[in-house]
Amino acid sequence: MRITQGAFSFLPDLGNDQIARQLEYCLAKGWAVGLEYTDDPHPRNTYWEMYGNPMFDLRDAAGIMAELADCRKAFPQHYIRLTAFDSTHGTESVVLSFIVNRPDDEPGFRLIRTEEPGRTLRYSIESYAVQAHPESMRY
Repeated sequence: MRITQGAFSFLPDLGNDQIARQLEYCLAKGWAVGLEYTDDPHPRNTYWEMYGNPMFDLRDAAGIMAELADCRKAFPQHYIRLTAFDSTHGTESVVLSFIVNRPDDEPGFRLIRTEEPGRTLRYSIESYAVQAHPESMRY
């Protein structure tokens, strides 16, 4: 199962040159870029781990690509997401995010159906990534 979150999620994975072009676009807009990673990409898991601080001071895509390479080296079997922040309105908000690294095996999700009174059906999803394995052994 391929996780589809953020911009470009239904396209094939972006190559490094394509990621660098997106970074140049973000920097031209004055946006700060950050890197985040997780091994549990549940759609409601919006709080991924930050890889360092957001790069408010970097204005060169090559510097951010070097940070991305370090993050990929440290977490090769995790999802890594690039996020761009726009602070022009006084509060930072994410204006662009997309996945730049995926684990070799994406376990996907399980649909859980619960029957309740009055013939009501409730649905939820559960990540296979978090079942039966400690965090360091999920993939």
